[in-house]
Amino acid sequence: MAANVYASATDGGSGGDPAQTRSGTGVRTAGATIDCPDVGSELTSVPEQARGEVDKELALLDEQIAKAYQRLSESAQQVRQDSGFADNAIVNPLKDKRAATLERIAIAIDRVGDRPDGLGALAACTVRDSGNQAPAQAEGQDGNGGQEQGQDGQEQGDGQGQGGNGGQAGNGPVAADYAPITGVQPDAGSPRQGTKASRGSFATDCGVNENGLFNSDNIIAAPGVTNGAHHFHDYVGNQANNAFAGDQDLANAKTTCVDQGDKSSYYWPVLRLQNGTQEQDADSPGGGIEGNAGEIVTPKQVTLNFVGNPRGKVTAMPRLLRIITGDAKSFVNGPANANASWSCTGFEDRQLKDKYPLCPQGSDVVRTFTFQSCWDGRNIDSANHRTHVAFTDAAGNCPSGFRPIPQLVQRIVYDVDAPSLEDGGRTTPLFAVDSFPEQLHKPVTDHGDFINVFDEDLMREMTDCINAGRKCGAGAEAEPGDNPEEEPQEQPTKSPEAPQEQPTRTPEAPQEQPTRTLDAPQGGNTGAKPGDTGDGNGGKGDGNGEKGEAAKPPVTNKPAPEPEQDGSPTAAPRTDEPEVFATPTPEEGTANAGEQGGAKDDAGEDTDGLGQSQAVGTATSAAPTPSSPSRTEPQAVGAGGLADTGAQLWPAAAGAVLVIAGCVVLRRVRRG
Repeated sequence: MAANVYASATDGGSGGDPAQTRSGTGVRTAGATIDCPDVGSELTSVPEQARGEVDKELALLDEQIAKAYQRLSESAQQVRQDSGFADNAIVNPLKDKRAATLERIAIAIDRVGDRPDGLGALAACTVRDSGNQAPAQAEGQDGNGGQEQGQDGQEQGDGQGQGGNGGQAGNGPVAADYAPITGVQPDAGSPRQGTKASRGSFATDCGVNENGLFNSDNIIAAPGVTNGAHHFHDYVGNQANNAFAGDQDLANAKTTCVDQGDKSSYYWPVLRLQNGTQEQDADSPGGGIEGNAGEIVTPKQVTLNFVGNPRGKVTAMPRLLRIITGDAKSFVNGPANANASWSCTGFEDRQLKDKYPLCPQGSDVVRTFTFQSCWDGRNIDSANHRTHVAFTDAAGNCPSGFRPIPQLVQRIVYDVDAPSLEDGGRTTPLFAVDSFPEQLHKPVTDHGDFINVFDEDLMREMTDCINAGRKCGAGAEAEPGDNPEEEPQEQPTKSPEAPQEQPTRTPEAPQEQPTRTLDAPQGGNTGAKPGDTGDGNGGKGDGNGEKGEAAKPPVTNKPAPEPEQDGSPTAAPRTDEPEVFATPTPEEGTANAGEQGGAKDDAGEDTDGLGQSQAVGTATSAAPTPSSPSRTEPQAVGAGGLADTGAQLWPAAAGAVLVIAGCVVLRRVRRG
């Protein structure tokens, strides 16, 4: 009995509270999060000379919040025992650190411009109820919120049913974060197109991140700062994506796009299965250390489609234009800038904004990012990365002073099953996007990022195509069935008869086949394997991505072949060197973006007649069949040394000895 009591008290290392189990990633479960004012969104005007220093200080604010959240989640027992612990040990020290950082921001701006007012009022943070607490449980009920990990069967998470604070790392997702897509009402539809609408479309095919290029940088919001995002991103297109890549690095980089004239950067938070898999970032910032744990899923498809404006013609995007859509901090900030859209194949006229979709059998999960399509005509970026671009109104009109540009519509499809919520994802794992730690993997935090590095000829071709009502681009003619206007109710892409029971991976599976680059050097992606998604990242089954197929021999580490220069079916080969521009001009009302801007002319404002086609072209990139055994291992494996293992096993051993001794005594008494 003593041994069992000790074992229960030490399971998870939280002083005997079974609701505060350790996740194996350094983050314990918690029923609260840190709520701080978003400083970046308030800084709408920062002089260009101060931008670099301000961006670094803003990234430091995010780091301070992440550390405070981790401290809070690890101190749940102290918080319950002492009502003032959170304020005295976490919130007040955080306020002091933020105040010092905000003062440095004010000084940096004051050196070259007008000192901002009111920054000091943004220093204070609060501890906020996360809404993830577990309801009271009857004795013997299992926790709902994590998977049994590794070989010792240690549970993660503390929730049950609809409210548990679950997820593999203990900070989400929870059952309440999911909703069946069949219960969602269809959308009203797009704005009615006017007589001057630009009805064409341009598709670009840049793959599905087969190369496995990941990092937790954010070149737009936190340039020059390692781990500026605090969560991992998938990258397609430009392969020089890291925090230290300058404009010339992006222009000179390789691209995964079929048309080599598109070196644009497209990136988004990775999707993970909460299945106990230990990725290569399990002990790294941005990964497991910050609560982003589990198997990274490679998309099944990625479509990148540029469409027109329902009220008029579009003008060319300026070169190096940066756009962020959605808000990575919207769980705390509120929905003002949120732009998440979740759905399922066959049901894409129904969209969820703040829930992950539960898709019917035979249907895949779909993330859609519809980017801002109005530009201020001058700037390729802004201090808060938002005010230089805007969305149209309900009728499709741009705000005053803004002009329409091609609208990027990004669609990402994942071959993942609806999780088993009744047992917390143990049968079929939960899935969630990476997030800042304090954002708890909420689906509303989903966001996408884009940097335009199209060469000018291809951008001109895009605008001409869209304005003329044609359907152009790499792969545009190859996938006519993907047009959502022609087929609003597309058919499921998987057979409903597909078996659900899948073979479980054995521990003896080879582990030495890493297929991903978690932090590529500035030159681009090293160690890439063309078409290699053999780690099971898009699949279904036991949560590790397999579909029951026999494992194929591991692929060799060959360099990716150079794409053809004439990859676009409509674009001529380009041999000119990419141009790079510097800073935007202050002139309004011109299509030029200045030295760092884009098109040198108003190609988008031509007088071409409108075409008759209203079709929207879509380029589809399908992930190859898995071709190599898993390189992952359960997260509990290797999480501690022999001393840790012994500390967990000796109570069970002692209990076994006591049971055997008791049996011997009873046997002797009975004989006597």
